[in-house]
Amino acid sequence: MAYTSLMVQLEPGHANTAVLQATGELAALFHAHVVGIAVCRPMQMVYGEAYMSGELIESEKKQMQADVDAAEIAFRNALQSRAAGLEWRSMVMFAPLTDFVVHEARGVDLLITARGSKDSIDPSRGVYVGDLIMQLGRPIFVVPAVREDVALDRVVVGWTDSREARRAVVDAMPLLQKATHVVVAEIVADADFAPAHTRLNDVVAWLQRHGVAAKPVVALSTGDDAKGLEDIAEDQGAGVIVAGAYGHSRLREWALGGVTHKLLQHADRCLLVSH
Repeated sequence: MAYTSLMVQLEPGHANTAVLQATGELAALFHAHVVGIAVCRPMQMVYGEAYMSGELIESEKKQMQADVDAAEIAFRNALQSRAAGLEWRSMVMFAPLTDFVVHEARGVDLLITARGSKDSIDPSRGVYVGDLIMQLGRPIFVVPAVREDVALDRVVVGWTDSREARRAVVDAMPLLQKATHVVVAEIVADADFAPAHTRLNDVVAWLQRHGVAAKPVVALSTGDDAKGLEDIAEDQGAGVIVAGAYGHSRLREWALGGVTHKLLQHADRCLLVSH
């Protein structure tokens, strides 16, 4: 297994250094073809009936195109010596920005994007990661905006005995097979400590049959499982956390602060997630 085709989603007019760095590392590791994608939405579509003069609209259009062109230049400069091939796609559109990324990702193995909350992204340029996770049908590699190095060879798998976690591990298999240090971690209540060891031993044995030498770690929950998983990743020196996304409804995650929501908001290392 391998990621032969990657897509990196860039935000025109904003710094994309970290996400391009991570894409370069992944492209070099898998000798992958990379598709760059950028999308913009006119501000009058974001803010509805707010009046914008024809002159302002034309100025905005020129600025958007300049930002898209600059994003393409940054994409090609960062990746031309690291990828098996490069391709660029962009669009100024009136529909939701997520739609374009989802449609264009039909022929890729993995999407790479920067982390951003709904409150922090530019609504005319950025795509909310939570929307991508639910709609894409592909695993997503989420990069913190300030992360400069990516330790792809050290990975922590956040395990729960759920469909989402099983899907995420299968989607992460190419990365796990390249890693030199893999930990499968489950955070549980005290009463579930012994059964968790049995579950993780099954997962570790299955991974071994796929050429992944992993070890199990069971930790007791302190009430914040996202932080617990981050602490394990820190202890293991892991650069990537693999996790299933949205085991509960997204509304419940948003309202109650579920593990996926907290990881996407606060994790200071890369996440490989799928739903």
